[in-house]
Amino acid sequence: MPADPAVRPGPVDLLRPAARGAAPPPVAATVPPPRAGRSAPTQAGLFLVAAAVLVVSVAASVRIGTTAVGWADLARVLGTRLGLGVEPLPPLVDSLVWDLRFPRVLLAALVGASLAVCGTVLQAVTRNALADPYLLGVSSGASTGAVAVVVLGVGASTLGVTGGALTGALLSFGLLLVLLRRTGLDSARIVLTGVVVGQLFTALTSLILMASADADTTRAVTHWLLGSMAPARWDAVVVCAIVAPVGLAVAWLCSHALDGLAFGADTAASLGIGVRQVRLLLLVVTAVLTSVAVATVGAIGFVGLIVPHGVRFLIGPLHRVLLPYAALSGAVFLVWTDALARFAFAPREVPVGVITALLGVPLFLLVLRRRGEL
Repeated sequence: MPADPAVRPGPVDLLRPAARGAAPPPVAATVPPPRAGRSAPTQAGLFLVAAAVLVVSVAASVRIGTTAVGWADLARVLGTRLGLGVEPLPPLVDSLVWDLRFPRVLLAALVGASLAVCGTVLQAVTRNALADPYLLGVSSGASTGAVAVVVLGVGASTLGVTGGALTGALLSFGLLLVLLRRTGLDSARIVLTGVVVGQLFTALTSLILMASADADTTRAVTHWLLGSMAPARWDAVVVCAIVAPVGLAVAWLCSHALDGLAFGADTAASLGIGVRQVRLLLLVVTAVLTSVAVATVGAIGFVGLIVPHGVRFLIGPLHRVLLPYAALSGAVFLVWTDALARFAFAPREVPVGVITALLGVPLFLLVLRRRGEL
């Protein structure tokens, strides 16, 4: 039987190996105790409210920028695209809203949802409160692939930066699976192997930059590595709009397995869960979601770390409820963070990864303090 969930080891305790013969630390300790259940209509109402907050956030964020866009202008752009017979805006304003701001904000929502879901899944699979979407080394692989295209010109004509980043991310995940094939898929080995793979590709990225790049190229690559929504276009939105819902659906269908894995492999197996198969499936899902997100906008930190903890603190640890709320919360968080990155230092734009780090550190410390670990 799992230990008393009231016992709450800190993140460092979860990484420390247990004494010989001792039971592993309970994962219920990494999350607050379950809340009292809510009725289905109440849950549905809360979810609709959260979805409405996301829609309002997207609409409000589209209006924010160096050029103000009114609500009426926004309605006219949408009406024109829907063929409602409204008077169109001037072409320059219409292009600003539809071709630049709409894809940027929608991509921020999709990437934020993807990263939050990945963080939620990996924290359960690895039983590690510090797990985030970049735990598997995928981000480092994507960085190496992007730098190889920009600096060395490898596959520049066919792949482009996004294709190079996606290729590098998938290669790094393939290396992770090869290494784990020999050592197994238990939580500690996943964490340690992911760190090793990430450090390898980080070293390769640094080597390429130091050996081949000039100052301007290094500056451009660094800006990409920090994460930015500026390159967002509709084709990237379409790709993420296909991948993100599929990944969320697969993770949600594994909610029962995630609840079991959160208490350890033995508990999950006793519930009839195929631990190895489920872990492999969820690792593939999180790797694909993270690869597409990083290849599209670069590495944006802290979203997949703090959002799952904050949502788990508010609604409890059951993944059937946790995953949809984490997706909505991650989307809202990144939409407003990107808006802040656009107007806080206007006309100069700050990479959104810098803003998420500045906001993420104090928020994560607050979560740890509320849980009594700080």
